[in-house]
Amino acid sequence: MSLDADVRLFIEHLASERGLSPRTVEAYQRDLNAFVSGMADADHKDPRRITEHDVRAFVARRHRQGLGGRSIQRLLSSIRTFYRYLLREGRVEINPATGVRAPKSPRKLPETLDPEAIDTLLAFPADTPIAIRDKAMMELFYSSGLRLSELAGLTWERLDMSSGQVTVTGKGNRQRMVPLGRKASEALLEWRKARAELADFNEPHVFVSQQGHPISVRNIQARIRHWARHQGLPRHVHPHLLRHSFASHVLESSGDLRAVQEMLGHADISTTQIYTHLDFQHLAEVYDKSHPRAKKKR
Repeated sequence: MSLDADVRLFIEHLASERGLSPRTVEAYQRDLNAFVSGMADADHKDPRRITEHDVRAFVARRHRQGLGGRSIQRLLSSIRTFYRYLLREGRVEINPATGVRAPKSPRKLPETLDPEAIDTLLAFPADTPIAIRDKAMMELFYSSGLRLSELAGLTWERLDMSSGQVTVTGKGNRQRMVPLGRKASEALLEWRKARAELADFNEPHVFVSQQGHPISVRNIQARIRHWARHQGLPRHVHPHLLRHSFASHVLESSGDLRAVQEMLGHADISTTQIYTHLDFQHLAEVYDKSHPRAKKKR
């Protein structure tokens, strides 16, 4: 049987036996069609004759054609899954994609708001229960670097106003304690008083909708967008932007990468290290503007 015939059987297997969604099946189909085409160029139409060298050459060609590291990673994942299927069916004896790795993609630095933009965002008058709630949410995002899901699921028992800390359950069901800033504490106390107009006293969630139910992540995102427009910020503002800003500003002031890792709830410090690149970018800009030997001649 030829490579393209095996791919057709595999795609049927994904759709009928494994019951994958149409979009997922389409993605496999697209990746494997590209693979079949690439192997036709190499004059290999029998899956048993395809070697690791062939797969490496195919990946290298795709990279030269402009395909990024993440796209190649997904492409290799599709090829590996396809060959695992062929191994189970007894059609091949090895998986030639097992030892092939995708080229690394350059990590995109997270965007942040500077402290002045944060001040502008939070300078609106909180004169209604909804505005009071929204200010408390945004103060908490920026004060403690919470993820969107963490803030949406936060309950009152996790907030300790007297000691100034909040306990959150993050990814992997890991708990961490994060400091609660003064501004966030004040905003939360105001919200606790105003919340009685919207929610029952027994509702455990800190943030609720106008109907008194736990607020949804979409609603949180929409309210932050609303206030960013209202305050005249010229860019898209979202919860993760406030988390990034929190991390960047704390690291810039303290230089303590481990502490920022703990507060963000990152399992691996390499995830947190992206903020050191961000901080260096800021230092480089200062250097270019101020150092006599760095200034360009006019």
